[in-house]
Amino acid sequence: MFTTSYSAAAEPRTRPRTTSAPSSSSSSSRALAKNTPRQTSLVEHTLTTLDSLVNWARIGSLWPLTFALACCGIEMMHVSMPRYDQDRLGIIFRASPRQADVMIVAGTLTNKMAPALRQCYDQMPDPKWVISMGSCANGGGYYHYSYGVVRGVDRIVPVDIFVPGCPPTAEALMYGIFQLQNKVRRSKTTRMWYRK
Repeated sequence: MFTTSYSAAAEPRTRPRTTSAPSSSSSSSRALAKNTPRQTSLVEHTLTTLDSLVNWARIGSLWPLTFALACCGIEMMHVSMPRYDQDRLGIIFRASPRQADVMIVAGTLTNKMAPALRQCYDQMPDPKWVISMGSCANGGGYYHYSYGVVRGVDRIVPVDIFVPGCPPTAEALMYGIFQLQNKVRRSKTTRMWYRK
């Protein structure tokens, strides 16, 4: 059994007649309204394309600063060894904060080491990100109630990614780096310049 459906395309189109000619001011406002969305969308398209290009370049060459403070540093070193080989992803450890754009804080941060951590963070060029690796860096860990331990790196520097574990595995750190790459990929560089 076949059913027929009513199509609006089959209906003849008629144009309503106007009795008066349109004024010049209304036609110019229509032309302005017609052109404004196109210009806005063109600017947005250009900025979005520029953002995606800049973010693609940034996630392809993350250079972390090694700030290993305790046993988590061994797992951080494990990521650069041949089994995980982070160099193939463009992630190359740097020894100088002036060449790095990511700081991986791995281990227990003490009160005496906190000013050095902040100084290294301040020496890094913008844009810069921080990964807190391990429960000691995230919140003090086993030494949370010690008088000489900072209860979280986020009290000293702004942290973008927290990697839990004691110590976290190399796979967990790689996953944290991938999450940071996703965050960088979604950032609006050209559209958020005024927030600095």
